[in-house]
Amino acid sequence: MEDMDRSRAFVRDVKRLVVKVGTAVVTRKDGRLALGRVGALCEQIKELNTQGYEVIMVSSGAVGLGRQRLRYRKLVNSSFADLQKPQVEIDGKACAAVGQNSLMALYDTLFGQLDMTSAQLLVTDHDFMDKDFRRQMNDTVKSLMSLKVIPIFNENDAVSTRKAPYEDSSGIFWDNDSLAALLALELKADLLVLLSDVDGLYSGPPSDPRSKLIHTYIKEKHQSEITFGDKSRVGRGGMTAKVKAAVNAADAGIPVVITSGFAPETIIKVLQGQRIGTVFHQDARLWGPLKDIGSRQMAVAARESSRKLQALSSQDRKKILLDIADALEANEKVISVENEADVAAAQEAGYEKSLISRLGLKPGKISGLAKSIRVLANMEDPIGQVLKKTQLADGLILEKTSSPLGVLLIVFESRPDALVQIASLAIRSGNGLLLKGGKEAKRSNAILHKVITEAIPDSVGGKLIGLVTSREEIPDLLKLDDVIDLVIPRGSNKLVSQIKNSTKIPVLGHADGICHVYVDKSANMAMAKQIVLDAKVDYPAACNAMETLLVHKDLMHSNGFNELIVDLRVEGVTIFGGPRAGSFMNIPEARTFHNEYNSMACTVEFVDDVYAAIDHIHQHGSAHTDCIIAEDKEIVEVFLRQVDSAAVFHNASTRFCDGARFGLGAEVGISTGRIHARGPVGVEGLLTTRWILRGSGQVVAGDKDIVYTHNDLPIESPSVSIESLSLQNHSHK
Repeated sequence: MEDMDRSRAFVRDVKRLVVKVGTAVVTRKDGRLALGRVGALCEQIKELNTQGYEVIMVSSGAVGLGRQRLRYRKLVNSSFADLQKPQVEIDGKACAAVGQNSLMALYDTLFGQLDMTSAQLLVTDHDFMDKDFRRQMNDTVKSLMSLKVIPIFNENDAVSTRKAPYEDSSGIFWDNDSLAALLALELKADLLVLLSDVDGLYSGPPSDPRSKLIHTYIKEKHQSEITFGDKSRVGRGGMTAKVKAAVNAADAGIPVVITSGFAPETIIKVLQGQRIGTVFHQDARLWGPLKDIGSRQMAVAARESSRKLQALSSQDRKKILLDIADALEANEKVISVENEADVAAAQEAGYEKSLISRLGLKPGKISGLAKSIRVLANMEDPIGQVLKKTQLADGLILEKTSSPLGVLLIVFESRPDALVQIASLAIRSGNGLLLKGGKEAKRSNAILHKVITEAIPDSVGGKLIGLVTSREEIPDLLKLDDVIDLVIPRGSNKLVSQIKNSTKIPVLGHADGICHVYVDKSANMAMAKQIVLDAKVDYPAACNAMETLLVHKDLMHSNGFNELIVDLRVEGVTIFGGPRAGSFMNIPEARTFHNEYNSMACTVEFVDDVYAAIDHIHQHGSAHTDCIIAEDKEIVEVFLRQVDSAAVFHNASTRFCDGARFGLGAEVGISTGRIHARGPVGVEGLLTTRWILRGSGQVVAGDKDIVYTHNDLPIESPSVSIESLSLQNHSHK
């Protein structure tokens, strides 16, 4: 329950829960049983039962199943003449009687396969008017629970006094949603889970991409904002009935979660405190807005502040960066104190050494960051640059200009210095920014964010850079594709993959940093030793550190290769071998070539020639940074031309693949993608383009009276600079 949102904290105290399964979950669109879904649901309940939870089920589906079976029987037994007559709808009560038998047979079979027992309890609205019935029902459920039996409730539609199973909303309950809420109250449940065919309650139709999942239902806010569409395709009330039942139960003190019955393990995830579905709680008004409204507000505020930043003159934007650099140096001691506290906590928690290494801000790091920011500040202003100028026709001039992307969401792990680099790049490129760092750097990130935002003038506002403090906010942010323009994950393969699979927002970054150094037979071995040692040992936790050393087979018996291996071991590097190197060198074989150690370890393998090295890199690499050490110019050119990686080096350490070392001032990350930016991403990677057309009254009018010339024009400074326009704009305020 790590990083549990307080709006989900109530699940800690749950022991008994009621799970309502809708008809749309139990059956497929054709009316037949959804065996896979129901089987997975039974497996979840088995696991919860094993963990000590008391689970009571309310299952719909009998009427739908019965109708499907009776229609089939009627069709089989009908003559051709019968089929020509107008077809009368089958009686709903008969459907309920037949379907209930099928439904319980299914549950009995599935639970029996899991070595469990289920029990059927059919009730009617009239039953609950009898106090003795309610007392007996409680005693029966209590007895079943003590025997680990799963009670399965359903309204006895076959003998109900209602006009029809799908009609009449009078009485104590009127559908299985309201029955589930009533049972949760009557049986003193701690939680009610209503399983639906959608992920929860949306702000509009779930099929509308503009609709947003509401994680916390706040009656005072949402009851007047949300309108419901059609009822369920098969059930009695659809989402309207679920919300009504959920509101009633929550008002009575029973928390409710509406979530998907289609997604795997949703009930287990709810009980783990994961932020799925929609929560209804009597205290929702006290804590709901922090999550449901905060994420969007933060993103919108960052966009508004970014537009104010773009309206400033280039000198004013430069001054902001210089002020931030000064503020970081002035607060170096307090930053170090907070960072040391994070490092100590990480060590005590037993985190890996590679993570702790990335977490620490070593002496001189703050001054180094400040220096990088000043370099960035003194670069040419990247915003509003004219990249291309074309005369479309006489008096019609088109300009292609550089422009900020808008709002960036950066999710990064461990390294608090990344926060400083990213923030400075966002400011220089005129972008709004949302940052989510790892919990292990919580104190470091908080103080760095405070120092940076306090240096931003009020004319722009500190909300330009938002710090996301809860992991639970990330799913909400990843859905804001109308407000956030780019996501850049910096961290593990798992983190990057999760984000790519969870958002429609474009994602820029790299999952792995599996960097290779290939030592050709023509290599200067003294140089090779220096480069290989630097690439592996200088900062082994970095994504640009060498992970695999490829060596030409002719060097296997050479003194130079032996000395290189000895030097790596002296430095404390653990060496694993590929199939050839492992047997030759008598060392442990690597588990896989696709391995990013991020530590003092690497893989060594022999290859036949440069082409074999290239094939190995393409098969096992991550397209990050790869290097050749060689003196044969032809071999070098083959390697540089054919290795398809973001950065390809000759006779230079892979550690040079870095925004600051490339002269970008800083980097927001390294991209191995092939669209937009590739390699270290600096200011240019955070820009897009805009087209500006300057005319003198031209109209298209079917292109009859216009002669297109499409002449390229020289790019020259405009007579009125962006800075002067900005200053004029300020003078009118």
